[in-house]
Amino acid sequence: MMIHVWPTVNSNMDAQLHCRHKSMSAIIGKNGVTHHKREGDLCTPLGTFSLRQVFYRADRVIKPQSALPVIPLSLQDGWCDDPSSSSYNQHIQLPSSFRHEILWREDAVYDLIVVIGYNDSPAEPGKGSAIFMHLQRPNKTPTEGCVALIEADLRFVLASGATEITIHPPR
Repeated sequence: MMIHVWPTVNSNMDAQLHCRHKSMSAIIGKNGVTHHKREGDLCTPLGTFSLRQVFYRADRVIKPQSALPVIPLSLQDGWCDDPSSSSYNQHIQLPSSFRHEILWREDAVYDLIVVIGYNDSPAEPGKGSAIFMHLQRPNKTPTEGCVALIEADLRFVLASGATEITIHPPR
């Protein structure tokens, strides 16, 4: 099942996510959307992508219902964002000598993560990595390129059977 993200006109970071009959508020990359994503550009990539898997903090949130594989996070989980690594834009086990994101965070942003299949088959170094759907920060600050929702909405999306996402240009 496909979900759709429509950026709000005149706002780089606000968007609407449409899933089945429901429209929900989403936050995207600080610099809006782009067809030409690059590592560190703070943009959300445009296009249609598969949703790969779900990670969650079992010590903080209950396991979500999803048609996707659902995996509990551990302290050793990371995501490589170093273009010089052969593990670029892949889930990795920590420690790692390459630049990476730590998925087990102090804040709640990664308590629930959906991996968006952007630049992963195969990964092209420098084209962007770690594009997820995850939880919004309480102050709704923009992401570095991900799509962020409140927990109830992300759970709704997962329980609806979502397996693909289309990120559109502003209407």
